[in-house]
Amino acid sequence: MQFAQELRYGEILFKRVAPVGADLPELLCGVWGVLLGHSPIRGSGANARVAGDDGEMQLLVPVEDLFKGRHFDGQVIILCVAWYTSFKLSLRDLVIMMADRGISVTHTTILRWVQRYLPEFEKRWRRYSRPVGGSWRMDETYIKVHGQWVYLYRAVDKAGQTVDFFLSRNRDVNAAKSFLRGAMKNTRVPTKITLDAYAASHRAVREMQADGELPRRVKVRSSQYLNNLVEQDHRRVKQRIRPMLGFQRFDNAAITISGIELAEKIKKGQFKTGKLGGCNATMSELWNAALAA
Repeated sequence: MQFAQELRYGEILFKRVAPVGADLPELLCGVWGVLLGHSPIRGSGANARVAGDDGEMQLLVPVEDLFKGRHFDGQVIILCVAWYTSFKLSLRDLVIMMADRGISVTHTTILRWVQRYLPEFEKRWRRYSRPVGGSWRMDETYIKVHGQWVYLYRAVDKAGQTVDFFLSRNRDVNAAKSFLRGAMKNTRVPTKITLDAYAASHRAVREMQADGELPRRVKVRSSQYLNNLVEQDHRRVKQRIRPMLGFQRFDNAAITISGIELAEKIKKGQFKTGKLGGCNATMSELWNAALAA
């Protein structure tokens, strides 16, 4: 009887933490997250979802409750996370800036804030997202995690608006499929997809169309000229990553990049900020209004 209960729990646990295309390390991270009492993150994309025990979106708690029991005021935490993801600052730069304001905080504390609160902040900002266009420019670039190259899949629409991103240890057909599945789930089905000459991405689209995951009416084309838009957009992310001096863990890298993508989307005007104060609002006022439940 006990064995049957354990087996059933294992099946439920696997369904909760195993997104499509997840590799073994990502799966193990999700299992440990559930065992330790954390909600699993669905995918590593810019619009990752946090699910509850029933698989539904959790209700947002008042923003003040997010910082209960913390030594520092919530405004300090929000400000550090917003500055870290928005500007070319290292953690030690933020330590100096906080010290100038009479706040003594270590760089490791700020890093823990980034990893702890960015998924929640992103979920709250997502309520104000504007829809993206249907003509996608898809490409991948490289970043280093713990001394190893990993692959950052990204897409923008023809207006340069960020569609989604996906961090993968591999550059292959499965990684391209995982990116497209996440992007379509989080935004919309594209009408056109512009790719580079890399064969695995073209094969992924063909197989998804053959399997019915991607409508056959979606046009696929290869154009280096049209893909210059997304290649130039990679610079926004990579220039922000450079002062961070690299990542040590894959899951931390995914969370931090999601925050960078969030900050870039705010700069691009991809959120409806009229109710948040509009163009006249300061950065702090925008963040505080967006995070309020």
